[in-house]
Amino acid sequence: MSRVLSKRIPCNFTPPNLDKLSLSFPRDLHGNTLRSVICGDHKFRKFPLPALTREYSEDSNSEPNVDLENQYYNSKALKEDDPKAALSSFQKVLELEGEKGEWGFKALKQMIKINFKLTNFPEMMNRYKQLLTYIRSAVTRNYSEKSINSILDYISTSKQMDLLQEFYETTLEALKDAKNDRLWFKTNTKLGKLYLEREEYGKLQKILRQLHQSCQTDDGEDDLKKGTQLLEIYALEIQMYTAQKNNKKLKALYEQSLHIKSAIPHPLIMGVIRECGGKMHLREGEFEKAHTDFFEAFKNYDESGSPRRTTCLKYLVLANMLMKSGINPFDSQEAKPYKNDPEILAMTNLVSAYQNNDIAEFEKILKTNHSNIMDDPFIREHIEELLRNIRTQVLIKLIKPYTRIHIPFISKELNIDVADVESLLVQCILDNTIHGRIDQVNQLLELDHQKRGGARYTALDKWTNQLNSLNQAVVSKLA
Repeated sequence: MSRVLSKRIPCNFTPPNLDKLSLSFPRDLHGNTLRSVICGDHKFRKFPLPALTREYSEDSNSEPNVDLENQYYNSKALKEDDPKAALSSFQKVLELEGEKGEWGFKALKQMIKINFKLTNFPEMMNRYKQLLTYIRSAVTRNYSEKSINSILDYISTSKQMDLLQEFYETTLEALKDAKNDRLWFKTNTKLGKLYLEREEYGKLQKILRQLHQSCQTDDGEDDLKKGTQLLEIYALEIQMYTAQKNNKKLKALYEQSLHIKSAIPHPLIMGVIRECGGKMHLREGEFEKAHTDFFEAFKNYDESGSPRRTTCLKYLVLANMLMKSGINPFDSQEAKPYKNDPEILAMTNLVSAYQNNDIAEFEKILKTNHSNIMDDPFIREHIEELLRNIRTQVLIKLIKPYTRIHIPFISKELNIDVADVESLLVQCILDNTIHGRIDQVNQLLELDHQKRGGARYTALDKWTNQLNSLNQAVVSKLA
């Protein structure tokens, strides 16, 4: 009959350190495992050990498991202070184990993490391959899936791309027989992200095809029951087309992703999709749509705690300036807390200079914060357009009192070369921002104020005629 051992032992017995109670069971003088200890007349006290929830019979054959458990927890206690000793100690767990089981699996998991921390990557890979042999029968399917996911997340912080690739490919090879679809999907997604980062788009497309096939019905259509997984695939594919600047395919895929209603997506996934949508709209000159997408992306990143929110806030500011909005983007409740963030401050000051048409201050901020602003290739891609906008506004204000003005004078005021001034003037004349002509021989801009005034009067006349027509229509209805 099974019963819990509870014995009175001498008062000079010192219980184990409470911080390390999980390392071992206290034992009496005969070596019996105790569930509780009574010291003299002291109050009965239970030890809060997870292992103590089990009750061992006096004649059961459970002592080897207890030894394994003790060895595992003793090894784990060494992990922080003496990782090399911990590795040797975890090896003893494997030696004690004999047949593959839970404690050996746990020991290997710890050995992988320790070797990663010690940058002993070859040994780490050997231990990982050893651990993968346990997933077929030694541990439960759910536990192995959770553990491997944990390991993959742990090592994904590495900058060693080749190591990550080997890790993911080794996992996928082991999963061919395991038939674990969820883990296969997650590992393939991680490998796809790695190929995206390495700009290996051919390999990425192969991964995407496999992922799409796993989320299709027998008819070859997207299985909307797998909406969350589909959104993850779309997010990966959208990032690829964004990097390739393939707006045609990007637009179709972006619209498709927004129409999936069967999923409860992670905000990080929606942040990625919205950010790429914002980039697409900005490149197409649809600044208001870009502004909306960047704001949604920022909110999703903020909700998920992703550091990507700071970058997306910069893009939001960029879109705000390009749409020539007089509204400060930091007036919104969500963005206001980041107004004085060191990474954002340069963009905040840039908005202020831009809205005041202060070209000298604008260029000074760009120069002072060059790395903060210009290191981002997407921002760099659009800075020239911002400069052209602000120069155009300063130019219009500068030439307003004149009928003729020397181009070198404009060059000096705008702080750009004469050739750049001429290019800017040509653009302004072509889009009717300025009415005039360029005299290249004499380096003059001759302005046609009469034409500009005539255009204004034509517009007023058209407006008057429309009001008159509206008035007559109202009168005829009332008659």
